[in-house]
Amino acid sequence: MPDDFRCSTASLLDDEPLAGTAPTDRAFLFVEYAGAWGRDAPSMLTEHVVVPDGIRPQLIRRHRGQSRHGLTVFAAWLDGDRFAVETTRLSSLAELSGLDLAALAEGRSPGLTPHDDLLWLVCTNGRRDVCCAELGRPVTATLAQSWPAETWETTHLGGHRFAATLLALPSGITLGRLDPVSALQGCREVAAGAHPVARSRGRAGLPGAVQAAELHLVGELGRPVTLTGVRVEGDRTEVTSDAGTVVVRTTRGQPRRQSCADLKTKPAAEYVVVAGLGSTA
Repeated sequence: MPDDFRCSTASLLDDEPLAGTAPTDRAFLFVEYAGAWGRDAPSMLTEHVVVPDGIRPQLIRRHRGQSRHGLTVFAAWLDGDRFAVETTRLSSLAELSGLDLAALAEGRSPGLTPHDDLLWLVCTNGRRDVCCAELGRPVTATLAQSWPAETWETTHLGGHRFAATLLALPSGITLGRLDPVSALQGCREVAAGAHPVARSRGRAGLPGAVQAAELHLVGELGRPVTLTGVRVEGDRTEVTSDAGTVVVRTTRGQPRRQSCADLKTKPAAEYVVVAGLGSTA
């Protein structure tokens, strides 16, 4: 493959669906680190603390480096239909061992300070994928002008080919294929309580098929919905909500390169609404 291959361009040209591609992790640990990030950047945290299964560790930094003395830490876990977020400041990475990560992994408060403000977390790790750096950093620069305290770069949200990609907390809404203009508009909509379906990969913390069902419902109704139940039978997922029921079938897409840095091709899951609001099946 030529050196100028960009997985985000290939995915866009193939019209690969965004729906259902948000992270499915139900707990996150974001740790500020303004130094250089490697390909597997969060692994450096294991030198200081054992991160339990069930937590997705991420490094974060301000657009132009560390903003203040000390390290900002955010812990986030799925609590109902949104994430609860808590924060603290540490003097060094060695203090990570004092955090109650077992509670976080179990979906409970780790005992930090509640954080009620918005967070915009944009994937920018070029060591992991060049698309994230090339497309994510201009997005972060633009958002930081309007939301300097809320905007952070982060190491890996999955789905390099959907760069620039952003995780919004506490909503969990994950946006993709952003440029500075669409990122600004999308974040304004999220801040106003809306769900910008056209740019949304789904809501983090939910299975992919459930994300796709929610996006279908919000797209048809033009308003947020409350999910009330999920039933899975093989490749069929039935999702009930306050607005009705949607059935999603999980399929496999065409094999493609998942990253600029990986020459291997493999299929990714795709989700097709086969019954529900506005469907013809």
